[in-house]
Amino acid sequence: MQHFTSDGRQIAVEWFTALSGSGEGARAGTAKPALLLLHGADGLIYAEGYRLAARTLAASGYHVAFVHYLDRTGDRRVAYSRLRQDFPLWAETVRDAVAWLADQPGTDAQRLGIVGISLGAALAFTVAAAEPRVRAIIDYFGPLPDELARERPRLPPTLILHGSADAIVPVSHARALERLLQEQSVAHEIRIYEGQGHGLTGPAQLDAAARVARFLGQHLQGA
Repeated sequence: MQHFTSDGRQIAVEWFTALSGSGEGARAGTAKPALLLLHGADGLIYAEGYRLAARTLAASGYHVAFVHYLDRTGDRRVAYSRLRQDFPLWAETVRDAVAWLADQPGTDAQRLGIVGISLGAALAFTVAAAEPRVRAIIDYFGPLPDELARERPRLPPTLILHGSADAIVPVSHARALERLLQEQSVAHEIRIYEGQGHGLTGPAQLDAAARVARFLGQHLQGA
């Protein structure tokens, strides 16, 4: 377990070292692309699932930092009654996490990305809108924050993965994000999984993983 500080609070990070990869970044001794992995509102309740995702990404050649950003507010999972007031604090912590990640030995600060799940994706959009070091976002069924929908900032290349039957974050968020990226002529892909809810299962989960690997390979590997 590693740590960094955000506004005086210690934030835990689970670090997964890149194991392999393709292209220039795969050579021994060279800096590797790196990812922040941001969990959803469930926090660490289902941490093993996030750790499995982190290990999978690391096996594909990315350093992965699984950030316990709820440490900023002392929570294990999101308290929905405080969601709006706590969101800016978590966003600040994720910005600090980007800076921390860029400084890690063996990390290529020019090839950083964020994999965000639900709330984690909303934080990714918010941070990437003002953080040019974020070069790619993987959006797993995340909401587009109202402020960003109004301000329409330029985002980095984004892969949107969403279920058509998501009752927690309606698929309209994915479509709104798609329109924003289209308007900006930003590289993006979108896949809406018919009948899937807030979370992907079965063949949809496998298809999403393959799309993530291709998208990150295109935008971060060998860049």
